[in-house]
Amino acid sequence: MFDNKALRRLILPLVAEQLLVMLVGVADTMMASYSGEAAISGVALVDMVNAVVIALLTAVATGGAVIVSQYLGSREAQHADLAASQLQTVTFLVSLTLTAVCLSLHKAILGALFGAVDEAVMRSATTYFLITACSFPFLGIYNASAALFRSMRRTSATMCVSLLMNVVHIVGNIIGVFVLHAGVAGVAASTLVSRALAGVVMTGMAFGVKNAVRIRWREIFSWNREMIGRILRIGVPNSIENGLFMLGRVLVTSIVALFGTTQIAANGVAQSVDMFAIVVVSAMNLAVITVVGQCVGAKEYVQAEKYQKKLMLVSYVATTVLTLAVWAMLPGILRLYTLSDNTWKLSFNLIMAHNIMATLLHPTAFNLPNGLRAAGDARFTMVAGIASMLIFRLGTAYLLGIAFQMGIWGVWAAMGMDWLGRSAIFALRFKGGRWREHRAI
Repeated sequence: MFDNKALRRLILPLVAEQLLVMLVGVADTMMASYSGEAAISGVALVDMVNAVVIALLTAVATGGAVIVSQYLGSREAQHADLAASQLQTVTFLVSLTLTAVCLSLHKAILGALFGAVDEAVMRSATTYFLITACSFPFLGIYNASAALFRSMRRTSATMCVSLLMNVVHIVGNIIGVFVLHAGVAGVAASTLVSRALAGVVMTGMAFGVKNAVRIRWREIFSWNREMIGRILRIGVPNSIENGLFMLGRVLVTSIVALFGTTQIAANGVAQSVDMFAIVVVSAMNLAVITVVGQCVGAKEYVQAEKYQKKLMLVSYVATTVLTLAVWAMLPGILRLYTLSDNTWKLSFNLIMAHNIMATLLHPTAFNLPNGLRAAGDARFTMVAGIASMLIFRLGTAYLLGIAFQMGIWGVWAAMGMDWLGRSAIFALRFKGGRWREHRAI
């Protein structure tokens, strides 16, 4: 169903898109660093909270993408259109609710998670949180529309809109920080503006009459319980897993917040830079939904298994190459930040530790469960992912970081143990073949 040329057309724009997203993350952290380590710490902490929201929205969009991909594989265009429109409805309602919760409860959320940080860090975090929370509805409709284009294999379209969004974001950062001297507020405002623009543009494109799958106003404003149920049967377990996974990361970050401003800042810098080594894995997480989803929709399970292994092999090779490249360029990258000597050294070591672990474990820990979800095996991935997060990511982080007084190194060791646990569980599930018994449509 997918020759090498088709896979390249699907994957290469996704890699470029993910690279752009990561560049914006680095730009945010870098721009904030010019306002001091309190600012960069505040942005880093809130980015972890925002990541929970983004994970929820992405999970709902993934549920829709699985349904649409399987309908395309079974050549049921009318049902695919209905699923696309209902995905927009669900995603917008979910994102609007999340915005309302974050705006009304921002003091309680930040206080509960990061109450021990310095007052200056909390001020920066509050400002950044309030402004970026207003962007969630735009991010929601962008994710839903982008998921549709990926299901249609039109990833070049999502890449172009992502390029537009990120250029606007970076220019906005420069204006906000260096022209208006707005500090964290300038960085957050550029996030809001860029997401609003991307959401409007991407959704407008999803109405195109020439699309293999298109959304329609009358179906957006309807409520098809059966179709929404299909989307949510994938989206809800995925949302629960991703949301709790990211919440676990936030709770781990709240543990990091106990270790002082240097370790908080180094953690934030490392989390923005270490994403470059896994950019191909992140792209494959999106590609595997389309590839496996369409194969399962066509009941081509042998092809689904073949492509899952092929995409993971590409991820492993690419991550190895990128880890070596980041290692060579890392001193130059970190010189772009305004950091103390201790923060600089700690950031360097954390990034390298992350990339070595990612080279060994990341594709199996994350590409593989996305393939299982694309087949409709979402409940198992939810239970397994949550169990690994609670036992390893959170429990071991507390044990090593606080009880054994290993600090940030204990937290990052726990991350590696979580990836190892996920890899073992999902590899056994894939090899056992139980995922073949599931189908989402």
